[in-house]
Amino acid sequence: MRELGFNPEEAKTFVLIADGKAYVKSDAAIRISRYFRGAWKLLGVVRIVPRPIRDWVYDVIARNRYKWFGRFATCMVPTPDLRARFIEE
Repeated sequence: MRELGFNPEEAKTFVLIADGKAYVKSDAAIRISRYFRGAWKLLGVVRIVPRPIRDWVYDVIARNRYKWFGRFATCMVPTPDLRARFIEE
């Protein structure tokens, strides 16, 4: 992350590093939607909306996600292959 000019200590949002670039908030969500199946792939169309508006909507959803979608009592334990894709401090 540092090599891309992004301070990992300041990471307080969703960050995706792909193709040598760091993507945050709505840009990261849109980029990841490419890998989903079904209607989620259509999220890429949202790219035409200006980033400040997209990021504002992203922040509203992030603030309210537990209220709207619920919260799980347990977390998924990632497989070793999936775990290797995450940055650990």
